[in-house]
Amino acid sequence: MDPEKMIDGVFKEINATLKLMGKAKTPEDKLTYSKALKNLCESLNSIISMITSTMPSFMDDDFDDDFDDENDFTIPF
Repeated sequence: MDPEKMIDGVFKEINATLKLMGKAKTPEDKLTYSKALKNLCESLNSIISMITSTMPSFMDDDFDDDFDDENDFTIPF
């Protein structure tokens, strides 16, 4: 599944749960929605962690060496 679609889906669920939590009257209902929000946010964190762990690392040792002195220039303004 597309990670972007997964993130969008979780955000939609978070927004819907927040709206329902705002309409809740009893503390028990608010606690239920609070637990649901906690689970959704942990799911979002897991998705983001998975995405970042699969991204290539651009900050290796050779990266800085390529741009040290040969590309020194100033902005004209």
